[in-house]
Amino acid sequence: MRETRSMPVPDGLEGMRVDAGLARLLGLSRTAVAALTDEGAVLIDGSAVGKSDRLPSGAWLEVELPEPARPLTVEAQPVEGMNILYADDDIVAVDKPVGVAAHASVGWTGPTVVGGLAAAGYRISTSGAHERQGIVHRLDVGTSGVMVVATSERAYTVLKRAFKQRTIDKRYHALVQGHPDPSSGTIDAPIGRHRSNDWKFAVTADGKPSVTHYDTVEAFQAASLLDVHLETGRTHQIRVHFAALRHPCCGDLTYGADPRLAERLGLERQWLHARQLGFAHPADGRWIEITSEYPKDLQHALEVLRSA
Repeated sequence: MRETRSMPVPDGLEGMRVDAGLARLLGLSRTAVAALTDEGAVLIDGSAVGKSDRLPSGAWLEVELPEPARPLTVEAQPVEGMNILYADDDIVAVDKPVGVAAHASVGWTGPTVVGGLAAAGYRISTSGAHERQGIVHRLDVGTSGVMVVATSERAYTVLKRAFKQRTIDKRYHALVQGHPDPSSGTIDAPIGRHRSNDWKFAVTADGKPSVTHYDTVEAFQAASLLDVHLETGRTHQIRVHFAALRHPCCGDLTYGADPRLAERLGLERQWLHARQLGFAHPADGRWIEITSEYPKDLQHALEVLRSA
């Protein structure tokens, strides 16, 4: 049974896009709100509206909400190639392979870090939503590298706070097309949803503040290997920032990479790797750094460039 919710549009949402405003008001994702507008389930003063329409203050809003989804379940499922880099009573750090999600989500049926740890017998913190217990940060399915997961309640609280306060040192290595100029620098450009593709992101004037620092580690004829330090942690931040500079990550066809170079390098995904995490241990405050080596596909791409 679907629920219909009726109310005046709050003054604080005046002028906002329907998808953004209702996501905030109803606790739904923007994608979910967009789906409701496509169904004609969002009415303002009796007329159906689109996701990009603006909310007028004081108008009467009616939303037919979707039926509650069944809770996502955590299934213990071994993950091939997911090695343990560090483990103690509070945390476990894994080397996440490409093609693995951090946790279960609607529409994802593949392997997850949470499921892999459960299959390996690790106890995970019970804090957080059921399907993402212990998860204090995430990597894209198409990005490999080091991830830390909380196994104690104390660690979950401390690490979530550390990520929010940006006291975690997050280092990535990215192979980008061409040669950024300058070879070392900072990209300070806000990131928001792409205006025509909800599943993509872009540099936008009204986006969230996003800062990326980088240094060139090695330069090749067609590409540059960068050491990237994230000051903020927006979705797709590295991919979006370097695509905006016209130096997309090699193999990242979603953000404009050259498919011919990707084929030459044998890449079936973006060349982006979470190389190192540094943080104060949640139990005793000692600084630890955990490093992940390049997987075979990324190493192969470098060898092709070095032999050219």
